[in-house]
Amino acid sequence: MLPAPGERLPGTFDQDVYVELLRRFHDADSPADGAVSFTLHAFLRSMGRRVDGRTYEQLRAALTRLERTTLESHGVYHDASAGGVVTRQITVLSSVHIDRRRLTDRDQLALFSLLTNNEPGDARIVFSSAIRANLAAGHTVTLSAPRYFALNSPVARRIYRLLEVARAESGPSWRLSLERLAAQLPLIQRYPSHLQRVLQPAHEMLVAAGLLRAASFEQDGKAWFAEYSLGPKAS
Repeated sequence: MLPAPGERLPGTFDQDVYVELLRRFHDADSPADGAVSFTLHAFLRSMGRRVDGRTYEQLRAALTRLERTTLESHGVYHDASAGGVVTRQITVLSSVHIDRRRLTDRDQLALFSLLTNNEPGDARIVFSSAIRANLAAGHTVTLSAPRYFALNSPVARRIYRLLEVARAESGPSWRLSLERLAAQLPLIQRYPSHLQRVLQPAHEMLVAAGLLRAASFEQDGKAWFAEYSLGPKAS
C-alpha cells in the first residue's frame, strides 16, 4: 500500500470508512458505475461515530486519503478484470467529490456552534474498476457491519477482518505466530507478553460478540502462536 507523497497510510478510522463504503455499495445493489452517494452526517451515524465538526473533518480527510492511496501488487493481487494476479499499482477509489451544503442550508448552521467552521455536506465516491470487478466476481469476504461497528476496539475490528479472510482460506481453525499476527494487524508491540496483553481483551470482545468461538496462546519452543477456533460464520 502506497500513500500519496507527503501523506500517511490510511489508519484505523480510514479502514472503518472503507468498510462502510463497501456496505453501502452492496446495499445499493453494486451500481455498475461504482458510484455511491451519501451525506456525511448519515455516514458517521452508520459507523456509530459522534457527529461534530471534528468527525466531519476526519471523514473528509479519510475519503481524500483513500482516493490518493494505491495498492502495489507484484504478482499477488487478483484482478478479475485482468483474469488473474497482476503486477501493477491499483487505485481503491477513482474519484471522491464532497459538496458543501447549499447557501440556503448554511444559514441554519449558525444554530449549531460546532458546525460553523466545519459544516456537513454531501459526498459521492466511485470505486475503481479493479475493485468493482473483484466485487462482481465474488473475490471477497463478508463482514457483519452492525457487529463490526459495535466493536469498540480497533484491534478487535482488525482481527475480525483477518479472521474472515482466514475462514475463507483455512476453514474453521487458524494458527499463526504472534510475530506474523503483529505484522498483519499491525501492532507496534513486539514482545510476546506485550502482544498477549493487547490481544487478549480483543479476543474476549470477539468471543462475547459471537464472532469467534475461542482463542488461545501457545508456546512452541521459543516461538509463540495464536490459535483461533472460528466456529460457524456470524450472520
